[in-house]
Amino acid sequence: MTKISQSQSRTALSLLLQMTFGAFAPLVIASPTFAQSTFTDVQGNWSQSCISQLAQQGVISGYPNGTFRPNASVTRSEFAAMIGKAFPNAQKSRNPVQFVDVPSNYWAHNAIATANQTGFLSGYPGQIFNPTQNIPRAQVLVALASGLNYFPTQSPTTTLTTNFADASSIPTYAQSGIAAATEKRLVVDYPDVKFLRPNQLASRAEVSAFLCLALTPSGQTSSISGQYIANATGSSITALLHSGTSIPVKYLDAKKIVVSPKETAPLTLIVATDIKNNQGTLTIPAGSQVVGQLQPVDGGSQFVASQLIINGQQFPINASSRPITTTQDVRSPNIKAILQDAAVGSAAAAGISGITGNKHITLGKVLTGTAIGTAVGANQNRNVLSTLRDTAIGAAAAAGISGITGNRTITPGKVIGGAAAGATIGGIIDPTSTNQVVVINPNSDLTLTLNSDFSR
Repeated sequence: MTKISQSQSRTALSLLLQMTFGAFAPLVIASPTFAQSTFTDVQGNWSQSCISQLAQQGVISGYPNGTFRPNASVTRSEFAAMIGKAFPNAQKSRNPVQFVDVPSNYWAHNAIATANQTGFLSGYPGQIFNPTQNIPRAQVLVALASGLNYFPTQSPTTTLTTNFADASSIPTYAQSGIAAATEKRLVVDYPDVKFLRPNQLASRAEVSAFLCLALTPSGQTSSISGQYIANATGSSITALLHSGTSIPVKYLDAKKIVVSPKETAPLTLIVATDIKNNQGTLTIPAGSQVVGQLQPVDGGSQFVASQLIINGQQFPINASSRPITTTQDVRSPNIKAILQDAAVGSAAAAGISGITGNKHITLGKVLTGTAIGTAVGANQNRNVLSTLRDTAIGAAAAAGISGITGNRTITPGKVIGGAAAGATIGGIIDPTSTNQVVVINPNSDLTLTLNSDFSR
């Protein structure tokens, strides 16, 4: 018996494939013995490293003549075969479909059936698959998002319009899937990352890049240059914090905050430490601003956050502190020591001034309806009436102070109302509501807890 060399075996296999699929049929199902990881036509290609990586893993293959043809289109059959090799352990979640245009003896029959049952690929009405149809980029991205169970965590419209200049050309059916793929950083746009070109046929290089990113473990750097990856610097999915996460905060303007138990006061806090998610991804950097308000609860006060500002970007947030119920009688001889280096709510400020009978109480900062307060340096040791002449104050505070001091002719330079409108100076704050004030140590009392998931 004549012994056949390995090179002769390769030649025979190549001839067999050529006779079966044509002279340039891709080796989509290649034996590891003949796996090829270098190709003559990908040197210097933007996706060369990805192509080599996937070829070594047996996910993709080239042609018998040693080429890869990176710019060639990919059929739905070929993509199904690649999916099967890239995700061999994908769970089947759908009932099998017998596509009328995929006979049982078709070379990609099993790959198509598996890709369909695992949720990656779907057919068309009438149980049609169109196996030889070239697949557009939008379909590839939707397939990956569907099969990998990726869902958008933000508004798809926001994600798409933020990342792509041609977002309006994305088909309606593909918007949610592409938004999810973008959040997961699976979208490669070469040469311009801002143009998705969703309806353009996907090239073999592009499909390789999509698969390469999908197979890159979280936290590891892909071999694809970040300049071509949409949302490469974002963190929409990986920067997810779950409900119950604790966020330490601090207040830079004063050591204490004093408010009336019935007072609502705006407040901006600073995130004290870096907040990372379960995967170790930095989600909220230290120094980010938390905007919200102190509001009455159970005879005390509670900070409720509504907005987070990270590097100038605003994000809605649903978080709150525990209720703070530590109170102090304003007639206590310790009140002056408590007020030192304190930010004081407008209602509490008016009440304390009136009840103590001391019109020279120095308040470091007054929290008013628009967060405009008295400056520490400007007001040091000044009579309260003199201070008011140079201060923007809340309408309620103005009314209360004028009533308590007995001076109905106070004319502050500006009165801030609920809708930025003026108010008639007059009235009086009920003394019984201001005998007690809530004393807050912001660095320990205002630690936030997420009431719902937060993502960027």
